[in-house]
Amino acid sequence: MEKHVQRNLGAWALMLTGLGSIIGSGWLFGAGHAAQVAGPAAIFTWVIGAVVILAIALTYAELGAMFPESGGMVRYARYSHGSLVGFVAAWANWIAIVTVIPIEAEASIQYMSSWPWPWAQGLFQNGELTPVGLVLSAVLVIVYFLVNYWGVKAFAKANSAITIFKFVIPLATAVALIAAGFHPGNFGLAEGASTEGGFAPYGWSAVLSAIATSGIVFAFNGFQSPINLAGEARNPGRNVPIAVIGSILLAAVIYVALQIAFLGAVPPASLAGGWHGIDFHSPFAQLAIALNLNWLAIVLYLDAFVSPSGTGATYMATTTRMIYAMERNNTLPAIFGRVHPIFGVSRPAMWFNLAVSFIFLFFFRGWGALAAVISVATVISYLTGPISVMSLRKTSPGLHRPLRLAGLSLIAPFAFVCASLILYWAKWPLTGEIIVLMLVALPVYFYYQAKAGWPDFKTELKGAWWMIAYLPTIAALSYCGSKEFGGLGLIPYGWDMGVVAIVSLGFYHWGVASGWHTRYLDEVEHVHEDAPAQSGKRAPGGVPQGV
Repeated sequence: MEKHVQRNLGAWALMLTGLGSIIGSGWLFGAGHAAQVAGPAAIFTWVIGAVVILAIALTYAELGAMFPESGGMVRYARYSHGSLVGFVAAWANWIAIVTVIPIEAEASIQYMSSWPWPWAQGLFQNGELTPVGLVLSAVLVIVYFLVNYWGVKAFAKANSAITIFKFVIPLATAVALIAAGFHPGNFGLAEGASTEGGFAPYGWSAVLSAIATSGIVFAFNGFQSPINLAGEARNPGRNVPIAVIGSILLAAVIYVALQIAFLGAVPPASLAGGWHGIDFHSPFAQLAIALNLNWLAIVLYLDAFVSPSGTGATYMATTTRMIYAMERNNTLPAIFGRVHPIFGVSRPAMWFNLAVSFIFLFFFRGWGALAAVISVATVISYLTGPISVMSLRKTSPGLHRPLRLAGLSLIAPFAFVCASLILYWAKWPLTGEIIVLMLVALPVYFYYQAKAGWPDFKTELKGAWWMIAYLPTIAALSYCGSKEFGGLGLIPYGWDMGVVAIVSLGFYHWGVASGWHTRYLDEVEHVHEDAPAQSGKRAPGGVPQGV
């Protein structure tokens, strides 16, 4: 089936794909939500979030270069730790990504509801979309579907054009707001500040919680797109890491500029009740109108369709590759592995993701309803990357590595500990609820294992014990942790984060030691040895070079 996958994407197209995934509805809503939770200190949520996501992304960049496959993010843990860990990681990753498709559509319609016409204002009421708003959101999801229906070339051309637009508008917004109306007193750093409590009015615990619950992690999640599209990339060993790192750094600059602009542009009169009291349905557009920047408001209303739509189309592409990869893991029906011989995509997988998007669309009827849930699910899906890459270095040193990052032995444990801390910062009970969500699909895994005759199940279980123990342990720490993070207060604030860091570091080493050279790696080598390289020779180490 891999022979039908078209390898047409270069570094620039891949980076635009990542940037196009990152800059979606997150920039339209994230600054407002972060300011509401953390006040002026929300600036640090983006900086910390970028550092953490970059560390995690670097581990996946090496994996993506090693295994340039469509939907690779759902397969790496399977290669290093077997099918059980691989299934949990794949399920978490797919849940975190597929739910973004309806959220992007909802974001466009929610912004539209602040237009100055009664029919538009009736699209979003009482914190959720009305029936008409839901229908319009569903139409947008169908548009995302159609953009991808005719293959990766059509998708890449449309996405590149959209992403250039998405890159320019946020920067123009930040510059225009700062130039038109900037109130230094809003930052609480000088005498006569507009708000009480200073720069961090709700404490630094609020800053940390905002990273997990205000859409910060969600906003950076698009770095996965170049990795999931590695199977369709030219020279993945070079182009994938360039795309991943470049897209994260560019997005971080844009997000920090937008956050500073938002904080400074809020009228001081609106802060009488503190930052918790601000409430903007369409944050930047409403600020533009307040500053008489009507041209900017019009541009923002237009971009409220372009930015989320570009991200929605990108995620429709990546989730299709993920379903395709999960079928190759033998945990979904074979029909999802059928790749169109001309357009190079699995159309049955596209139809499945379209149906799932509609389900989430009609059960969660607003941008804020799923933002925190997606962020925490995303963090759980990140946990296996740092462990898988280091485990493979120990158990399978002979695998060809087009990219071998220096210092990864330090970056990987740092990334795992940071991901664990973000999971803790999400606060109880959300942490426990999302962990339960990650386990509800296990019957599907057991069904396919039973159907296959439970092959090597004892070995698979041995490789998964670290994750089986990790998830309830983090949930227990969240429940018993400090009150600042929703716990019972049995572990004092400050000490709780130290305990989580130490415990997660122990699980990291356990996880790395639990890996082995799985039989799934042998399958990969067999498939790739049959794929000709550009030179006409077989690729070394079982991984295709420049296919």
